[in-house]
Amino acid sequence: MNILELFDKGGIAMIPLLVLSVLSIATIFERLWFWVRILPKERELVNRVLETAQQDWDLAAEIARQGRSSPIARFLYAPLQLQEPEPELFQLALEASADEELANMRRGDKILEGVIAIAPLLGLLGTVLGLIESLGSISIGDLGTTATEGVTQGIGESLISTATGLIVAIISLSFYRLFQGFVVNQAKVFRKSGNALELCYRQFWAERQRQSQDHPNLSQVPGTRLKNSPQPNSENKSDDNSDDNSDKNPDDNPDDKTDRETH
Repeated sequence: MNILELFDKGGIAMIPLLVLSVLSIATIFERLWFWVRILPKERELVNRVLETAQQDWDLAAEIARQGRSSPIARFLYAPLQLQEPEPELFQLALEASADEELANMRRGDKILEGVIAIAPLLGLLGTVLGLIESLGSISIGDLGTTATEGVTQGIGESLISTATGLIVAIISLSFYRLFQGFVVNQAKVFRKSGNALELCYRQFWAERQRQSQDHPNLSQVPGTRLKNSPQPNSENKSDDNSDDNSDKNPDDNPDDKTDRETH
């Protein structure tokens, strides 16, 4: 008995089961391709961004921007693209990006959940319809005769839909749990890398604040330098000139000396 014969003997319930199985298989392959692409390069990208952030924040942001095809890169790039935000804003950017990326990772879960719930029920419905059709063709007088041989065969064929529904649900459930495990692991990676990046930024922010307190003029006017030696004001200059004039002796005037000699 091949697949086409099983499909034909399974009854009308096999049609929706076929649709559910196609949806489930398509979702499984799409999710597998998604996880295969992002998992191998994830650890290397996180280490590069965190190591670079300790030396150059602009370069770390550029590395994260170049790897934005990966969820972890988009997660790290969200706060790095901001222009020197406060630590609280930096943390909010990390949390918002994590929620968005984790939600995208759960894409397709609703389809698998629906298949897991509906497939066994459709299989059971096909079996019930097959039993009704098989038992409805005999009467009490046919019991114990050769007329009941077809009934037993029909009952066996009606169970095909139940088996098909269970197979579809079991396969879907297996991959659903696998993908859920990937999402939980990604949540741990996001939390660990986010905490490390936030700690590094808080240290950078504290250092900037300390520099601003030591050199307040620099924080107010970018590009200026502190002057350690103040220039003398005009009042000091005038005082100095008056002191110099007062120190001079009027007897040293040559005109006055000439007048005295004449007299």
